[in-house]
Amino acid sequence: MCLAVPGKVITITGDIATVEMLGNITTADVSLLEDVRVGDYVMVHVGFAIQKYDEAEAKITLELLKDLAEAVENDGIR
Repeated sequence: MCLAVPGKVITITGDIATVEMLGNITTADVSLLEDVRVGDYVMVHVGFAIQKYDEAEAKITLELLKDLAEAVENDGIR
């Protein structure tokens, strides 16, 4: 199973962005997208930003992922 996760771009140096996702900081290659700016939300998949993402939708998706992680942790869902 593959999963792309939305994250907020914090910095960009060349084609590499620093991205915050659910409190975690990672890097993503943004060379596949045009006009990515600090503050944008992008979908990150295997280290690549594959799509710019609407901020409101990103926040909804991140909240759902957080809720799912909490449910797994609290209920032992596997």
